[in-house]
Amino acid sequence: MKTQSTSKQVKHGLAAFWALLVLLQGALAGVPFNNLQGAGGAAFNPLAYPAGQNAAEGDDSPLSKPQFGAWYVNLGDVDVDWTAFGVAETLFNRLELSYGYELIAPAGENIKKSNVGAKLNLIPENWGGRNYVPAVSAGTIWKRTSEVAEGSDDSAFDFYVVATKLITQLPRPVLVSAGALNTKEQVTGVFGYNDDSDTTFFANIDVLPTSFLALGAEFKQGAEFSGFKNESYYDLHAAWFVNPNLTLIGAYVNAGDEKSETKAGLGDGVVLSAQYAF
Repeated sequence: MKTQSTSKQVKHGLAAFWALLVLLQGALAGVPFNNLQGAGGAAFNPLAYPAGQNAAEGDDSPLSKPQFGAWYVNLGDVDVDWTAFGVAETLFNRLELSYGYELIAPAGENIKKSNVGAKLNLIPENWGGRNYVPAVSAGTIWKRTSEVAEGSDDSAFDFYVVATKLITQLPRPVLVSAGALNTKEQVTGVFGYNDDSDTTFFANIDVLPTSFLALGAEFKQGAEFSGFKNESYYDLHAAWFVNPNLTLIGAYVNAGDEKSETKAGLGDGVVLSAQYAF
């Protein structure tokens, strides 16, 4: 059963989330969103598309319009209340710069995590007029966590490469994305960072049954090190494109078996997000 302090944290997190929605209303945003670490992507994973793609046609400014994202995650199996905020902009339609801040609040604790990201779009989607060419990008995220266990590092770099393609030749558009991540993270960095690194796989798929709705799934393979192994994560989500600026997201997330004796997992829970692109 949840402790009283955790119940209060959940209520405060939900109140902050809905207050943000009130502020954002009245501003079809679309992918990439600001993910939990601030980078342009979905929830866990980056996408190859740079953030800030709402610029008007013919706008030659080297700096994209900014976009913001807020996430609320409740993992009831481990009594964790997780809030994240991110912002990103893109230079010359190619170089995305991002920042994400996470507050992870298990009962009686407040773990703070900062993420500074950069992503370079190497190949634009449909490059050279070839409609089969995906967007391809490479990126890095420097992460720092406020409190980590003795023997773990408090900061590290992630490196990734990702390809993303919107397939429009099917009855309804389908977005597919896949990539490889080299990381030292222990539970996304909440438990600090390992001395070793591991290269893992991640993927996303979304179907757009209407112009204002996306339904999809996301998978992130858990990194494994000598002495520490992460569970793999997945989510099932729905995104509602409210208007050209605002998107609301709801998801079920499974962050692995919290009772496992061999891998670090956080159980399952609910995810809510608001995304705003100027």
